[in-house]
Amino acid sequence: MERDVQFLGQSEAFLDAVDRTSRAAPMRRPVLVIGERGTGKELVAERLHRLSKRWGEPLVTLNCAALPETLIEAELFGHEQGAFTGATRARAGRFEEADKGTLFLDELATLSMGAQERLLRAVEYGEVTRIGSSRAIQVDVRIVAATNEDLPRLAQQGRFRADLLDRLSFDVITLPPLRAREGDIPVLSDFFGRRMATELRWEEWPGFSELAMRSLEDYPWPGNVRELRNVVERAVYRWDDWDRPVGYIQFDPFDSPWKPAPPPRADAQVAQASDFEAPQPNSSPHFDSISDLRIAVDAHERAIVEHALGRNRYNQRQTAKALGLTYDQLRHCMKKHGLLDRQMGA
Repeated sequence: MERDVQFLGQSEAFLDAVDRTSRAAPMRRPVLVIGERGTGKELVAERLHRLSKRWGEPLVTLNCAALPETLIEAELFGHEQGAFTGATRARAGRFEEADKGTLFLDELATLSMGAQERLLRAVEYGEVTRIGSSRAIQVDVRIVAATNEDLPRLAQQGRFRADLLDRLSFDVITLPPLRAREGDIPVLSDFFGRRMATELRWEEWPGFSELAMRSLEDYPWPGNVRELRNVVERAVYRWDDWDRPVGYIQFDPFDSPWKPAPPPRADAQVAQASDFEAPQPNSSPHFDSISDLRIAVDAHERAIVEHALGRNRYNQRQTAKALGLTYDQLRHCMKKHGLLDRQMGA
């Protein structure tokens, strides 16, 4: 498969979504795909199409949020020459282009009420009418729609047609966010890392350090698989020492000591004062699990040193400077925590 259509995972939540997709694929009925950004809604639409009897026919995609409201109906249903200003020739819409195949409507919730009404007729009767025409055109299109919105709630609020929702929701596939896919982060990280290493012509794939992998697993991933791919590929591309495991992960590419400062606010002094308030005793519930202070402090110190080494690409002199230590102090600290045993170069 192409690089951007990989469908990978081994968690129960992920495999359940894949199974539901495979079961729904042979049906001619509409399917709704619900999920956060970056969870793979378009990949599900492609799987629904490829595993159906329509696999040899067109799979046509329309991002409903990418077009202004004035053009969305023309894109969906087409228009005749002179139907509106700028319509210099007749044009078929996405429904006609997808005839005998599948039409994937991404960001469905952004459709205007007028477009929803016309879409309802197309779904119910299998016919569309170009803007500026009085002749209906019969089409055989299977609709797959996707959104990250709560459509039943929007329908209750009158912001989405309930009758259209009824017709589009023959089956609803809700994709789990990455944070709920237990065990999938190491699998995906290794796959994306290996792929980037191959693209960079590395001779071998060294994998990730323990600390780097822990940080990947602990991160909440608001952008899900798409964000994970970017983070992993960026970490590999920035890593210079191919013989050692990738040891530094930067989650926010905009993070920089020189990024523009926000404009001052009127309540800046109040905010600044609150920044220096002493932490409350109950502000860190994880402290309750500590039963040995010395072990906890050592583990924290080791994690800080290991992170700093990774960030400085295991250059010990730069790491020592970054931590405010002498070179000898850093070496002593590394020896204390067994980090010298990994033969990290000076």
